[in-house]
Amino acid sequence: MVQVVFRHGARSPLKPLPQEQAEWNLQLLEVPHQTQFDYTVTNLAGGPKPHSPFDSQYHETKLKGGMFAGQLTNMGMQQMFALGERLRKNYVEDIPFLSPTFNSLEVFVRSTNIYRNLESTRCLLAGLFQCQKEGPIIIHADEASSEVLYPNYQNCWSLRERTRGRRQAASLQPGISEDLQKVKEGMGITSNDGVDFLSLFDNMAAEQVHSLPSCPTLKTFARIIEQRAVDTALYVMHGEDRENLQMAVGPLLHIPGTPPGKTRKLYLYAAHDVTLIPLLITLGIFDHKWPPFAVDLTMELYQHRESKEWFVQLYYRGEEQVPKGCPDRLCPLDKFLNTISVYTLSPEKYHTLCSQVQVMELGNGE
Repeated sequence: MVQVVFRHGARSPLKPLPQEQAEWNLQLLEVPHQTQFDYTVTNLAGGPKPHSPFDSQYHETKLKGGMFAGQLTNMGMQQMFALGERLRKNYVEDIPFLSPTFNSLEVFVRSTNIYRNLESTRCLLAGLFQCQKEGPIIIHADEASSEVLYPNYQNCWSLRERTRGRRQAASLQPGISEDLQKVKEGMGITSNDGVDFLSLFDNMAAEQVHSLPSCPTLKTFARIIEQRAVDTALYVMHGEDRENLQMAVGPLLHIPGTPPGKTRKLYLYAAHDVTLIPLLITLGIFDHKWPPFAVDLTMELYQHRESKEWFVQLYYRGEEQVPKGCPDRLCPLDKFLNTISVYTLSPEKYHTLCSQVQVMELGNGE
């Protein structure tokens, strides 16, 4: 069995910077013909596609050039197609593990209900199966309120309370504060406009991958901006705090142990950078670099022919990883499960932990 958690392909920024010059031309939305592959989105029970509040929000921000915030571009589509082709080489051509044609009995597809992720999944599948399919492609998506493929601040009261105000506070931390001032002065941005390292990096990464003209200051401070964006994200989520990591990705870590219905050969999960950072931390393989567009975290499950023992092999960006608690790259399944069990949450435990702060505050008489 193979499970792949991946970030969507390249997109437009989520929020433009003041005095931003990059033009997000509508031509960047042209769909490469080789990625065209029909699919249907349902909710987890197979019913109608849920409403997407995030897409509605993105459409409130129009960028210079005509595109909306957070839109998957043709560059992003090509990146996802290339990831699909790499998976095809690994699991269809080099090892005949999957059929060369999409078959829902072999492949289970799950995505957040955000259009760039659904479209990224389409492109990945087009690359993986070269647009060949038996029967319809169904992508399963959950309601935004109960989604577990990203840290759900809306659904998890305790996570929301623990991180409240920390994004703003991060910009005031020693080191981060001075670097931010330096970059903003170089860009001619006034100090009280809500620009932080997360928004700086988001714009910089999007402009770089599309080879768009960028502010010279962003290029000069590129390395610092990425590092401080990572520092900011870690500050917001309290770094390696166990309960925060449990609430961020605990329910997602629980999914592999409870696959729906008949076990498939391949499980695909279309997620986000904010999913991958805590996920990589729980596995002990976070390299303190921001997960790039179209990056994948792949887990292969093997059974030894003679001993019948189970082993896990992990790849990030196509490179072998040794998760913490594992003696080698081929990790005994029990050791791997022991590592993630510290963070795994069943739906019931997730609900309990997410309600915990409320109970504690009531108990303190606040």
